[in-house]
Amino acid sequence: MANPNQEIKYTKIFINNQFVDAVSGKTFPTVNPSTGKKLADIAEGDKADVELAVKAAKTAFVRTSTWRQMDASARGALLWKLSTLMERDANVLASLESLDNGKPFPNAMYDVQGSIKTFRYYAGLADKVGGDTIPSDGPHFTYTRKEPVGVVGQIIPWNYPLAMLAWKWGPALAAGCTIVMKPAEQTPLTALYMAALSKEAGFPDGVINVVPGYGPTAGGAISSHPEIRKVAFTGSVEVGKIIMAAAATSNLKKVSLELGGKSPLVICEDANVDQAAMIAYMAVFENQGQCCIAATRTFVHESIYDQFVQKATELAKARKVGNPFTEGTVHGPQIDDTQYKKILGYIEVGQKEGAKLVTGGKTVGNEGYFIEPTIFANVTDDMTIAKEEIFGPVQSIIKYRTLDEAIERANNTSFGLAAGIVTNDINKALTFSHAVEAGSVWVNTYLAVVNQAPFGGYKQSGIGRELGKDSLEGYLETKSVSIRLPAKI
Repeated sequence: MANPNQEIKYTKIFINNQFVDAVSGKTFPTVNPSTGKKLADIAEGDKADVELAVKAAKTAFVRTSTWRQMDASARGALLWKLSTLMERDANVLASLESLDNGKPFPNAMYDVQGSIKTFRYYAGLADKVGGDTIPSDGPHFTYTRKEPVGVVGQIIPWNYPLAMLAWKWGPALAAGCTIVMKPAEQTPLTALYMAALSKEAGFPDGVINVVPGYGPTAGGAISSHPEIRKVAFTGSVEVGKIIMAAAATSNLKKVSLELGGKSPLVICEDANVDQAAMIAYMAVFENQGQCCIAATRTFVHESIYDQFVQKATELAKARKVGNPFTEGTVHGPQIDDTQYKKILGYIEVGQKEGAKLVTGGKTVGNEGYFIEPTIFANVTDDMTIAKEEIFGPVQSIIKYRTLDEAIERANNTSFGLAAGIVTNDINKALTFSHAVEAGSVWVNTYLAVVNQAPFGGYKQSGIGRELGKDSLEGYLETKSVSIRLPAKI
């Protein structure tokens, strides 16, 4: 049951299975984006706190530690126990997520349930990480071992706080690593609650550490720390480049980056317009448009363009914007004042550059950071709103003539996170799926992210993969062992 007055129990840094104040004693506010008012003061971690967290994580990773000596199946059991505690406290987690992030409560609950499934997926994988035996030359027995990289740093965004935590904790813990995580400063509440649940589940001291704080300080300390072996980040391209540079100049730590997108969705002339418009609607307005895979470039065939724009407009106008705890709300506020103003700025630029504002474009209410679902028609590829990631509820509908043209234009971007096509022609579907430069491609659907399949981007949309078995590789080292035998067997 949704609780807009949910108690906030955890506001301190979590190190070595204890909640502690920041070394500096500083705090920062976390704000309810529905009202713009402070929810709580959170301990502000920085370099000194990261040092303590890394020390705890290193101690938990020593060869003789409880964690390192634990059977892989037992690590899986702990992950499963954590998921059962999340199930017990699902209403609390979803209420905290709605308060801190602003997403409607049913969406927050969907994220909680999805995160439970993520942990259970990796609980099942924990004891299935193995190497190979190699038919090497000569009288040698050669095999490989998969070993955890060690202490890992993880920096997660504010748009899906709980889901991103699960995407990163799951494979890291299944692999046997220890963690220092920095949640986004806008949304620390569910990460801190999960820290408490991890202790209750029985994870040993130091295995999981959560240091809330700001990017340049706490995040910078993680990405440049010489004793962190891998850093995983989800966020903007700009920050991803900073993190990669810090990783290179510190200790060449492993890096995985899930970054921005400007994803294309191509609507073919044979598509059912009503169905296509609904797919596109969900693809761009989900999570208030604050989604890295949002299909903000909607390419529509010229023969059905006007009909599609009309249907898309009807859907956007009917979308209920409001308080995330109000029944029927499907569209909450933007995350904060900075993002709110940025999106409004893009809407203004779109109009100035000649795009047709079909619907939306205005603010909603007198408090919080609400923006109407917005649609632009007559958008051309050279317009700012067609090139830059807006990260808000703005759909740009673009006209095209041929599939080859649509593919070329879809690929004409520095991003490559996701793409989609709506068509009843299998040849078009396969041609597009194979030709488009994107890490995830969806046919006659969108946002079909599943735990079992790898997720990540081409080009400046990232390095490495989240989810699936592929995500484990980023948390593992491969060791080759050769043993000389008396004779070739």
